[in-house]
Amino acid sequence: MKTFETSSNKDHAVKNSVDHQKGIDHHKKAASHFEATAKSHLDAAKHHESGNHEKAAKSTLEAQNHSTVATEAQKEVVKSHKA
Repeated sequence: MKTFETSSNKDHAVKNSVDHQKGIDHHKKAASHFEATAKSHLDAAKHHESGNHEKAAKSTLEAQNHSTVATEAQKEVVKSHKA
C-alpha cells in the first residue's frame, strides 16, 4: 500500500528541518562567541600583566561584546528546545 504525504506534512517537515538548522546555527554562533570571549579575557590578562591597561580595557570590552552576542544566541537555542 502506497502512502501519500499531504502538503501539510511536507510543510511541517520543511519547517522542522529549517528550525533544526537554525538551532544548529545558534549553537555554533554561541560557541564561537564564547571562545572569542575567553580569548579576549586571556588577552586582557596578558595586557594587565605587562602594564598596558589601555589594551587590557579594550580586550575587556571585546570580551563583553562577544559574551553578549553569545548569550543572545544561547537564549535562541533555549527557546527552540522549549518549543
